[in-house]
Amino acid sequence: MSDGWRTRPGERQAFVPGRRPVEEALKAGRARKIVWAGDAKGLHSLLEMARQQGVPVEETTVQELDRLSRGARHQGIGAVVEPYRLLTLSELLEGIPPGEVPLLVAAGLEDPRNLGALIRSAHAAGAHGLILPSRRAAPLTPAVEKAAAGALAYLPVAQVPGIPQALQELKKKGLWVVGADPQARLLYWDLDLTLPVVLVVGSEGKGLPRLVKERCDFLAAIPMAGPVGSLNASVAGALFLFEARRQRRA
Repeated sequence: MSDGWRTRPGERQAFVPGRRPVEEALKAGRARKIVWAGDAKGLHSLLEMARQQGVPVEETTVQELDRLSRGARHQGIGAVVEPYRLLTLSELLEGIPPGEVPLLVAAGLEDPRNLGALIRSAHAAGAHGLILPSRRAAPLTPAVEKAAAGALAYLPVAQVPGIPQALQELKKKGLWVVGADPQARLLYWDLDLTLPVVLVVGSEGKGLPRLVKERCDFLAAIPMAGPVGSLNASVAGALFLFEARRQRRA
């Protein structure tokens, strides 16, 4: 088995570490083999779930799990899963019913745990897809899968050559582009997020690149009560997405 993760659509063999991600992989029908350390405790229910589904179970060492997990915490178990196919922008849009938004864009998010947390929040808030750049961003590694806690099995992800160009295409489709910017005067809860919107968050520390800002129809800030100037991307994205969900339920 290859332990590599490729970033081009359809080319990666994936390994998912951790109990919750393994459980979600089994529920989603993605698991092809379960690998576990024989001395790990509390794994009976997961192993039994795998056996009931006819998924092969292989006992191994902690050292081998460490290698396969590439530094991510595995809790004594992992799964070889069906390759996660990254979509093109056109494919992502084709899979979304008319008016079913928001979409989320991560513009250069480089920390894998932050990206995984953002994926988890996006799924929980009802986002209909995530758009990532093909360069200068965290790839979908085992650490991302672990931090996403299984949500990657359910959230469609598209990869694009450039975020500014993708935003321009989305605007042509009638979507409004909203960027999270701590320097903006407009506050995020003052936006009408019932409209068909695309929410854009930037990288840790750097925020949104200039060209991305220029493609945004609106820039909005999250008001901060203390001296810290900004939140990390996963928290900012979650606040925007759950505000959109709240407005749509009002």
